Amino acid sequence: INENGENAWLELPIDQLVPGDIIKLAAGDMIPADLRIIQARDLFVAQASLTGESLPVEKVAATREPRQNNPLECDTLCFMGTNVVSGTAQAVVMATGAGTWFGQLAGRVSEQDNEQNAFQKGISRVSMLLIRFMLVMAPVVLIINGYTKGDWWEAALFALSVAVGLTPEMLPMIVTSTLARGAVKLSKQKVIVKHLDAIQNFGAMDILCTDKTGTLTQDKIVLENHTDISGKPSEHVLHCAWLNSHYQTGLKNLLDTAVLEGVDETAARQLSGRWQKIDEIPFDFERRRMSVVVAEDSNVHQLVCKGALQEILNVCTQVRHNGDIVPLDDNMLRRVKRVTDTLNRQGLRVVAVATKYLPAREGDYQRIDESDLILEGYIAFLDPPKETTAPALKALKASGITVKILTGDSELVAAKVCHEVGLDAGDVIIGSDIEGLSDDALAALAARTTLFARLTPMHKERIVTLLKREGHVVGFMGDGINDAPALRAADIGISVDGAVDIAREAADIILLEKSLMVLEEGVIEGRRTFSNMLKYIKMTASSNFGNVFSVLVASAFLPFLPMLPLHLLIQNLLYDVSQVAIPFDNVDEEQIQKPQRWNPADLGRFMVFFGPISSIFDILTFCLMWWVFHANTPETQTLFQSGWFVVGLLSQTLIVHMIRTRRLPFIQSRAAWPLMAMTLLVMVVGVSLPFSPLASYLQLQALPLSYFPWLIAILVGYMTLTQLVKGFYSRRYGWQ
Repeated sequence: INENGENAWLELPIDQLVPGDIIKLAAGDMIPADLRIIQARDLFVAQASLTGESLPVEKVAATREPRQNNPLECDTLCFMGTNVVSGTAQAVVMATGAGTWFGQLAGRVSEQDNEQNAFQKGISRVSMLLIRFMLVMAPVVLIINGYTKGDWWEAALFALSVAVGLTPEMLPMIVTSTLARGAVKLSKQKVIVKHLDAIQNFGAMDILCTDKTGTLTQDKIVLENHTDISGKPSEHVLHCAWLNSHYQTGLKNLLDTAVLEGVDETAARQLSGRWQKIDEIPFDFERRRMSVVVAEDSNVHQLVCKGALQEILNVCTQVRHNGDIVPLDDNMLRRVKRVTDTLNRQGLRVVAVATKYLPAREGDYQRIDESDLILEGYIAFLDPPKETTAPALKALKASGITVKILTGDSELVAAKVCHEVGLDAGDVIIGSDIEGLSDDALAALAARTTLFARLTPMHKERIVTLLKREGHVVGFMGDGINDAPALRAADIGISVDGAVDIAREAADIILLEKSLMVLEEGVIEGRRTFSNMLKYIKMTASSNFGNVFSVLVASAFLPFLPMLPLHLLIQNLLYDVSQVAIPFDNVDEEQIQKPQRWNPADLGRFMVFFGPISSIFDILTFCLMWWVFHANTPETQTLFQSGWFVVGLLSQTLIVHMIRTRRLPFIQSRAAWPLMAMTLLVMVVGVSLPFSPLASYLQLQALPLSYFPWLIAILVGYMTLTQLVKGFYSRRYGWQ
């Protein structure tokens, strides 16, 4: 820092900086605070961590855009977390620590977020629906049995048993084990799950917002075009640019590296063998160009210059057009402007290449030699899309996911990338356009816009939040400091292993490979996980609803309890055991082709449609036991209860296979072998209990052989009617 405004500089730890201090900056320095530039010479700063722009930006002391609304685009401000690429400067400290732009982003990420995500809200709604149903039905069962039987203690025990049966006690285990299995499978696909409930949000996600740099693109500058002044491909221009980049002795920047990689090894060896370096005129930010002098023979030297278009034009008097050297007149200038404007609109960074032939001489070459040059053409650069991006976007679209690009980069570059990967950018919205929009207006705009450019971190967060408000399940994928608020705001934040610490901290999912294809695989796994969880919830809800209705009917008309409290608890335990294998079940392909979301209304409708089916066959069982087997007195109630125990357990267990698919079970869709084995085991145990030595302790009795043909008929009828209702229901309301 500068002490007391005198020319005496002190070196201080960063934590001792305060607003008002004046500091010096040089190439390689990390910027320690938010600064305003007061003196600058050739200052270029890398802001990729905050803005996503891969190329350094120039900073000056006097702003060239005084009305710039986005602080990150203000050319007089530097921000903590960025670094100086080249040049020197003096700057005054504006903010430090938590008051900096970086500190505010970190603060927003570390804030406690008490809002439930889409998965947590869905689980809460479903759980409360089942609990409310239990709280209503248990007292009704108590009152009916108490009045009709006169034994309030037994009625209370029975009501409590009914309440236990209605409680989705296996839901936490099924959800956790299903999510855990999904996490293990995803880890094998290079996806690390930080929070288990993020897996389901993968499956529910219908909008994916993603940064551009490094996600859609390779995060690497490559040579895209090398053309003559008319825009036609030119190997001559490429070779001139290669000589310039190869023979310069200064630090090679990203553009030089791209040029060197743009020429194959054979051509490079030929060029280096033919041409000998004589001298060079180094780059500086005043000229914004650099030159090398090379010779192919001892009589002629060739000066090869490359740099910013306008700076090259300032020293050119001729152009190479169709192989001829012609004057650089107004007509040629218009041609140059037309071609370079076209390249710029394609989002390309354009650098001009010029040459000059000089008689061989002794001595050094100077800036004055950069005059009367011949404009040869242009080289253009781009951060190209990854090869996997286009097929991944196509797969995401086929899976019902809308992809939106939220980038801090320029709209021209972003639109070019979108075009190359097959994404229709449409009307591009930039950050300054949304500053004055209300939340409602921006929400409507965000819903129909694919590409947002020149965004600040707060813009990204706001867009994600408003999309969530409109009922979407929103994922956000990013790896920079500027992505952290949006990562935290999204239903599912997705980052990569190489991301900055603050982005990894804010994310729910970490990708070990920065690829949308890996992400699409995670989406499919999330939908499998959700489908298996939903199977348990739907089976539990519908069978419980039917059982309670059956209990109410039996309680009202039978002189004894239709089933003892102990029977209800054993039946519930066996049924739960059969569900343990649900996390390992297969899922039909049509169930993973679109986003899967919690729908409590659909669950309630499902209960109403499928619950009464089991009640119908329960009542038929009552009639069978009452009139066919004459179990119609308190003395024969054990036979009645044993008969309904077996029917109830088998029908509840078989419903697993009926409801797990919209197809025809066992034929068009088969459960995984663990689920098949568990349900078969439970059915065998259930049928065997009345015949076992435990029967007397459980107050069950052996059933007559004549009972079993009736049992088979009831189960076949139950499955047939369920399949018919399932077909009607799926056609009318769809199937989750």
